[in-house]
Amino acid sequence: MNTLPSFPVVATAGARRRALREALARKGCLRVIEAHNPICALIAESARIGAGADGVEYDAFWSSSLTDSTVRGKPDTGALDIRYRLSNIDEIFDVTTKPMIIDGDSGGHAEHFRMNVRTLERLGVSAIIIEDKVGLKRNSLLGNSVVQRQEAIGTFCDKIAHGKAAQLTAEFMIIARVESLVLDAGMHDALRRAGAYVDAGADGIMIHSNRDNPAEILEFAARFRARHDSVPLVCVPTRHSAVPFGEFRRHRFNIVIYANHLLRAAYPAMRSVALAILEHGRTLEAEAQCLPVEDMLGLIPGTR
Repeated sequence: MNTLPSFPVVATAGARRRALREALARKGCLRVIEAHNPICALIAESARIGAGADGVEYDAFWSSSLTDSTVRGKPDTGALDIRYRLSNIDEIFDVTTKPMIIDGDSGGHAEHFRMNVRTLERLGVSAIIIEDKVGLKRNSLLGNSVVQRQEAIGTFCDKIAHGKAAQLTAEFMIIARVESLVLDAGMHDALRRAGAYVDAGADGIMIHSNRDNPAEILEFAARFRARHDSVPLVCVPTRHSAVPFGEFRRHRFNIVIYANHLLRAAYPAMRSVALAILEHGRTLEAEAQCLPVEDMLGLIPGTR
């Protein structure tokens, strides 16, 4: 008797779009990891430590402009057309179920942002994070070593309001990313901007820092929470690798994004294998660093 091949379990656009808010309501603090292609997303979706109610897994994917650009050999300057990023997300959604948060850089012109919000909603993306910078996009971890300028508060608030007005569903989230600490504008400026963005309709605030010491983002969290008890708060601890997830949860963050680690893990391994094959003239010495072909095939539903 012939049997049909198995296919991956996937979610409808509406169910996936709702999933982030539902997970926030259920868990309070979420683990999110970058996924730069479908196989990467499959690995992230299947990653789990422990079983049952005590099990730990990732709650959502992060679509990073940095990693999306890097895998295509492009600089992280907003050079990658959003159509490529949307196509990549669509392919990830073809084989997974978890919700997606997209890195929207500055969001672009307010009129374009309105259209992109509608497109992302329709695709099933749960949230977009936009940063309050203006001009050519530069990676925040570079700080003031390159020229970066913040958008005027009123202008950025208008962009948030434009996006919220364009929404067709209640589930989609627009999260405002405050760059004041990255650009040494100070805690007062960060809190002032965060409050204005919430008043403009932002569904959450992301606070970022390029310092190795997490003290300033933890201080921001405490002071922000004194004013905004229930607004979702997001951090990206790329520079704070020693801080455990539980510590961020204790400081009442709601989303912790591990923003580039799967891509950063993949490239050293690929470079090492490429050099080993050249050095030894065969693959034997490199095999220990490679996933067995059978295991690779087993990652993809419907292969066998």
